[in-house]
Amino acid sequence: MTTGFYTHADCTLHEMGADHPECPQRLAAIEDRLIAAQIAPWLERHDDAPPASLEDVERAHSALYVADLKKRGDFEQGHEWIDADTMMNPHTWQAALRAAGAAISATDAVIDGHLHNAFCSIRPPGHHATRDQAMGFCFLGNVAIAARHALDVRGLDRVAIVDFDVHHGNGTEDIFRGDERVLMVSFFQHPFYPYSGAEGEQPNMVNVPVPAYTKGDGVRHIVTEQWLPRLRTFAPQMLFISAGFDAHREDDMGQMGLVEADYAWITRQLVDFAEAQCEGRIVSCLEGGYNLSALGRSVAEHVRVLAGLD
Repeated sequence: MTTGFYTHADCTLHEMGADHPECPQRLAAIEDRLIAAQIAPWLERHDDAPPASLEDVERAHSALYVADLKKRGDFEQGHEWIDADTMMNPHTWQAALRAAGAAISATDAVIDGHLHNAFCSIRPPGHHATRDQAMGFCFLGNVAIAARHALDVRGLDRVAIVDFDVHHGNGTEDIFRGDERVLMVSFFQHPFYPYSGAEGEQPNMVNVPVPAYTKGDGVRHIVTEQWLPRLRTFAPQMLFISAGFDAHREDDMGQMGLVEADYAWITRQLVDFAEAQCEGRIVSCLEGGYNLSALGRSVAEHVRVLAGLD
């Protein structure tokens, strides 16, 4: 079992101010923990993720939005505010293209059989970016772009997206709502930002709102009783994971109570499902997770299971 690790130095150049929680140090915390946990030597590193092309990006986002975002990112210093907590610096556009490009490259490597699965240590994150709006620290939907690549370019018929971030992946839902080729399953704290996901059921969405202070036993019940039955019925040919780690009990960006063992357990269920259903094909992309220590420890357990080291 070969697990790829995708990243790029450009992903550390995007920053939104000294005190912003979505900071470059997040990627360093992951790297440090993978080394300390002796997981890094077992991964096939790809530090040179190519940028996504505009054609790639426009499979998930409107051409008008992409052109506007590119234009807004063309400046030499300072920051450009997008919303109350999301801003661009001169490196944001390139970082976003590298993040999406990493997800696409990982997808190709897994489909081609060069890798069994992959984790993309990338930023900015993506699951709040809708078809035509940046928000919630997100500019381009990395997982959505990669999933569309798998469907429209690589010819897969069905893919599933699993999102375990503490926040609802409203951008992913916006892009794939009603698309019969895609099943999205998630849990998320509710009511909570972005205050969506609980209104009306969509046939290809299994988005499960949970109250604040939900712990691992509640999440494990959702995975066993709601996610996995729908995934088995849908029978995807590949899994994409929006891997947010801000549902950890130490993360102040949410109010849930997961711990590292819960992320390892969730990952094990997904790996076992993928082995049985879709040749083990998984591409996981970093979303949230803002307590640096908890993020590093949780990602290490997630990647440990992906790599078959558990």
